[in-house]
This record gives sequence, C-alpha cells and structure tokens, in this order.
Amino acid sequence: MTNIEADKNVPVIRITRDFTATPAQLMRAHTDPELFVQWVGPDSITSKVDYWDARTGGSWRYVSSRDDDEFAFHGSFHEVGADRIVQTFTWEGQPEGVALETMWFEDLGDGRTRMHTQSLVDSFEGRDAWLQSGMEVGVNEGYAKLDRLVADGRI
Repeated sequence: MTNIEADKNVPVIRITRDFTATPAQLMRAHTDPELFVQWVGPDSITSKVDYWDARTGGSWRYVSSRDDDEFAFHGSFHEVGADRIVQTFTWEGQPEGVALETMWFEDLGDGRTRMHTQSLVDSFEGRDAWLQSGMEVGVNEGYAKLDRLVADGRI
C-alpha cells in the first residue's frame, strides 16, 4: 500500500511504499528509461522518453499520452547515488511549478525495500493542487505495474 501525505507546516508531499524488490532493482527502475516508461503513471497512459541522462548533473524529459492528449514532464538529476535520487520535476502544463524531489530506498532485508519520496513545491496551493489532481491514481497504478515488472523478473 502506498502512503501519500501532505506536511502541515511545509509545502511537501511525502510518499512511502514497500516493495518486494531490492534497492538496486528500484534504483534501476527509476534510472533506466526503458524500464521507467513501462511503469510510470496510470494504466490509461503510455509514455515515451524524449531524452534521459540519469547521472548527477543530467536531465530528463518524457511525454505521456492518453487518446489525443499529451502531457510532458522534465527535470534535472541533481544527485544520482547508489540508493538516492535528488531531482527536479516539472509538468510542462504548469512550468512555474517546479518541485524538488528526494527519493531514497531503505533496505528492509529479505528482498524488501521501503521507498521514500519527498516532493517540495513552491506553495501550499501548489501542493494541494497536486494532491487534488488525481495523482494518487497514477502513483498507485504505476507502482502496481512496477510490482509486476519485478515479479516477472524484468527488473
């Protein structure tokens, strides 16, 4: 189960979820563009990578589509470590809404990992707009696809 919570004091969204996967598998799922587009977002979209340079100082952009609608996202990798990613995240439909995201993988042992994500946005209004956008559907359906990729041995 995915836990999504808003901080009451800072415009931050925190996401926590346990996976039956190693930290290395989850890191690969988040940094390998061919794997990333297989699981990111809700079931109703398809995604393709425009560019992807998953290293400290690199950048990325992908486009998701549903029917005739396209949604583009881009950002910069500020740090890519062994079990941590720090990046910016921008939905191009709202280019002034840049989030700073920190993600880290906590090894729980026995092939299980707790993923923590923290997204700092520029205002409480921006944070609340994200939460009201239906993001939980994309998060939950995307992570379910990620679970299947791991279970099928594709990661």
